[in-house]
Amino acid sequence: MNTQEIRAQVVEAISTVFDPEIPVNIYELGLIYDVTVSASGEVGIRMSLTSPNCPSAAYLPVEVETKARAVPGVTGAKVEVVWDPPWDQSRMSDAAKLQLGMF
Repeated sequence: MNTQEIRAQVVEAISTVFDPEIPVNIYELGLIYDVTVSASGEVGIRMSLTSPNCPSAAYLPVEVETKARAVPGVTGAKVEVVWDPPWDQSRMSDAAKLQLGMF
């Protein structure tokens, strides 16, 4: 499996993770800033949270890492929580905005 295929499967896997306060997956919410896959299968994920005081800050990154590690071809995964740029609603997909009635 090549790195693009692994990346697509990682994105699919982490799209099953939901913010407990918002009924939309974290990928559609725009909380995942970047997903990289090295030739050796190491996955790097840069993500943010809706706010620094997010109550799910303790477990969402762990859940994302667990989902990524479970993808075939992934040899390791590291999640980095970043605050720059800060998350805002403009990062949400149109599907997420529609689901939340923002149109």
